[in-house]
Order: sequence, then C-alpha cells, then structure tokens
Amino acid sequence: MSEMMKAAVVHAENDIRYEDYPAPEMKPGHVKIHVKACGICGSDIPRVLGKGAHFYPIVLGHEFSGEIAEVADDVTNVQVGDRVVCASLIPCYNCPDCAVGTFSLCKNYTFIGSRIQGGFADYVVVPAANVVKFSPEYSFEEAALTEPASVALHGVLLNNFKGGGTVAVVGAGTIGVLTAMWAKLLGAAEVVLFDIDDDRLALAREITGCEGVNTLKESPVDAVKRLTGGVGFNDVFGVSGAPASYKTCFAVTANKAHVCFIGTPTGDITFTAKEWETINRRELLVTGSWMSYTSPFPGKAWTMCAEYLSSGKLKYDKRLIHKVFPMSQCREAFDCYLNPSEVKGRILLVNKD
Repeated sequence: MSEMMKAAVVHAENDIRYEDYPAPEMKPGHVKIHVKACGICGSDIPRVLGKGAHFYPIVLGHEFSGEIAEVADDVTNVQVGDRVVCASLIPCYNCPDCAVGTFSLCKNYTFIGSRIQGGFADYVVVPAANVVKFSPEYSFEEAALTEPASVALHGVLLNNFKGGGTVAVVGAGTIGVLTAMWAKLLGAAEVVLFDIDDDRLALAREITGCEGVNTLKESPVDAVKRLTGGVGFNDVFGVSGAPASYKTCFAVTANKAHVCFIGTPTGDITFTAKEWETINRRELLVTGSWMSYTSPFPGKAWTMCAEYLSSGKLKYDKRLIHKVFPMSQCREAFDCYLNPSEVKGRILLVNKD
C-alpha cells in the first residue's frame, strides 16, 4: 500500500478538497521537497473554479518553495535541508526547441502542478535539475514569489531591454509590479504603471515608487503627453491580459519602441485599422513572452532571481502577498477568487510544521 500524505486535490469543477493522497515516490535524478509555501497562479483559478484542469483528480500548484527532504543517490547539486524553489517545466530535451535551449517553447514538455502532481501538497518529487537554492534569510513565503518574478524577468530580457530609457508597464498586478521592479533594477530612467484599479495602483506605487496611471480617469494619450511630452515610452510591457490593455500598450509607445506581451489574453481582441497601423507607423518591435525557461536549464531568469535575491538587490516586498492560508483551507483560499477584484496580490497556501 502506498504511503499517504495530505494534499489539496481537485476532483471536479469548483471541487477542491484537503485530504489523504498518495505520496510521490522517489526515483533516480530526482529530489523530494517538503513544500512550505505555494502561490495560487492565475492559471490555477480556471483549473479549480472552471473546467481548465487537464484531468481529475489532480494536485495543482507550481509556484512553490520548500526544503529538500530526500535526494536520489545520483544527485549532487543539492542536499537534504537545502531551501529551494522549483522550476515547473520539465522539457523533453529532444525537440528542435530544446536543442537550441528555448525550453519554454518545447512542444513535448510536462509541467509540475498542471500535468503532474504539484505543490499543493505535503511533498512533491521533481527532477534535481529543476531546483534552485535560495538564501535562508528569506522566508519560504517570499521565496514562493520566485516563479512569477522569473516570468517578469524573462519578458524584460526578451524585450532586449538595455536600460536608460522610459518604461510603461500595463497591468499593476503581481507580475506587473515585478516587471516594474526588474526594469528599475536593470537601469530604467523612469517606469510608469497603467491599470484601471486605484487600489492596485496605490499598492504598486508603494512597492515600486513608480508613477501610476488609471486609464479610466486619464486616457493613455493624455498620460503620454503629461509624462513624456508626447514622445511615448521606449519599452512597453503588457502584463494584464485584459483585451483593452493591448490597445493601451500600443497607444503609449514611442517611435521604435519595443513592446513585449507577458500576459495571456482573457478574451478576443479587435483593433481598428488605424490602431493596428501604429505598429507600422512607429516601426515597433513586438514580441511575446512565454514562461521563463532558457539554457542552461532552468535559465538566466531563474539564476538572476536567485543571485539578485541573495545579494539583496531584489527584495520581495511582503505586500505582494495578499493573504496566506494553511493548505487545509484550500477551499477558502480559492473562494477569494469568486470576487477577483478584491484580490490585490498573491494568495499562498502553506504547510506548517
């Protein structure tokens, strides 16, 4: 009979239960992590509250931190007791994209916390290559923000960001705040956040020190005139996913601006011919950003997060965490998303010793 543990298990749409679940078994090249904290990602919400899960029953959770509880005999990069975060993608390592190190684009990947058991549990077993150690001076709750921080940084790096110019971040949620933080760390002359929620903007201003614009109260065009003298922003990051936000991204660009879309669209998007012509007339460089994995795996975004966190250059503000629930209250945690406008940061599920 399999050893059992506790986990937050999704059985059907809007049916998540904290219950006994088979503990994962160790295998060569892997480590067992005692999960300490796991964030609820936006992608987890439709998998619990909607029909987005790949199968049932499933244990979700891919933004987690924890402590190494066991290592396979052939593992040398970590040892029992190390505090780690986990890169969630498991690439195939054989496809053309993997061959050139663009692991985020692997067509044959699996994913911890959506396709195989994730971090909403006592323990998870993952490949040793997927874990990254972090400084013990940071809490497990703060370290659980590393995955979204790596997503933000991946987009900044893909945008060929050089620093020295002006930056617009459209969307002031967790990823938006982290994108603004990275832009400042990497040398932006000025960063401005755009959103439609005053509370989100207020929190983002407190954390980043950046200007905030509510586009329901001031049009993007007027904001560009006020803040840049009509020139526009050199680098623009779209992190909201709301259809209207894509128009804001193009509206605030300078000529020759770089635009990177990090957020995933939440609905269909339509543009007038004149709006779309902005790309041509301003000769914009437009790119998408998907996850955060490059070579050597898990990639530069992950190693930079660890290095900047350890050096103190990157500080995860605790206000990025909206609320913390014990894993046993997974139902209550997801109920918060029945009123998503009231959630101003990451909600974490934690295991207490």
